[in-house]
Amino acid sequence: MIELASVIMDLRAELDAAISAAEGEALQFELGTIELEATLGVQRTGGTGGKVRFWVVELGADGSLGQTSTHRIKLSLSPTLRTPAGPAKAFVSGQAGSSEE
Repeated sequence: MIELASVIMDLRAELDAAISAAEGEALQFELGTIELEATLGVQRTGGTGGKVRFWVVELGADGSLGQTSTHRIKLSLSPTLRTPAGPAKAFVSGQAGSSEE
């Protein structure tokens, strides 16, 4: 089970690495809207302090979801860099970073 927040945090880290790799590169790409589509498991826990949890359903996952329902969602994320001068456009390079396997 992968929580939705973790997926977004990992995406942010990958984009940050790509932005860092773009510095000094002649060829860069402006980072536009990012569309992320996933099937989410939604589980509500009962009681007075009940919460709703969202997680990305892994392909080929074993086991059953039991009382959990699944929903397909599409998120449109608009990345913006925070700079001392205010929001700025983000650019990524045309080369893969050295952290890729």
